[in-house]
Amino acid sequence: MPLADGPPSQSSHQFRAIFISDCHLGTPGCQAAALLEFLRCTESDYLYLVGDIIDGWQLRRRWYWHQLHNDVIQKVLRKVRKGTQVVYVPGNHDEAARHYVGVDFGGIAIRHEVVHVTNSGLRLLVTHGDRFDGVVTCARWLALLGDRLYSLILKLNQHFNAARARLGLPYWSLSQFLKLKVKNAVSFITAFEEALAREARTRAFDGVVCGHIHHAEIRSIDRILYCNCGDWVESLTALVEAHDGSLSILRWQDMVAAGTFPPTPAVQFAAAAIVEHEAT
Repeated sequence: MPLADGPPSQSSHQFRAIFISDCHLGTPGCQAAALLEFLRCTESDYLYLVGDIIDGWQLRRRWYWHQLHNDVIQKVLRKVRKGTQVVYVPGNHDEAARHYVGVDFGGIAIRHEVVHVTNSGLRLLVTHGDRFDGVVTCARWLALLGDRLYSLILKLNQHFNAARARLGLPYWSLSQFLKLKVKNAVSFITAFEEALAREARTRAFDGVVCGHIHHAEIRSIDRILYCNCGDWVESLTALVEAHDGSLSILRWQDMVAAGTFPPTPAVQFAAAAIVEHEAT
């Protein structure tokens, strides 16, 4: 089963499929500058938007929409016009889009879930994954409270990383650090992954692609391939399929550090720019 986890070679900016999730456009925590650079530097036959692309929860509480967020939307639409097949699978934060499942807007197909078949023949279920999260499905009030706490941690993280950027230090995610250090959070991630794998097995898929928990991963769970796209708030990751059918996770910071893509101030100082924008 071909898969990898790491940056591609300099010549491999063309992919058969790209999967991104949890961009959370409409929030200060969205790393839209880095996401825009990633979309500019990559091309694919298929682009899957695997939920929580726009954060409706946050926008209802407080309106925030940076010009870079518009630029990301426009870049996706340009890819559609150039022939990329774009499929949008809404998540819980952009659940309003679920009212339009089955409709195509501007060439973007909105679907509750979708089946992707890799060039090597693997049948993958593509779903955001929130319906396998008991907190979201059974205790919405607790999910909303957790979202507020998460937003507070991200705000602290922005100021911290703005200072790191001015010192020439790389981005470091406080929320990711806490999530991977807290035993209950680690247990939740494991249970979530196993639930998605069971769903794929029950429905006779070879694997599943999801988002939701902001934890990029490719691993085999009882011979079911589990793939999580990660996010564009903390880890800045995407899942990609090469033209030979192999799957890998691209980590934007690693690619910039390795020189795979040209470094840009937009990437290094994205957090600082957001803080400065808020201050004005």
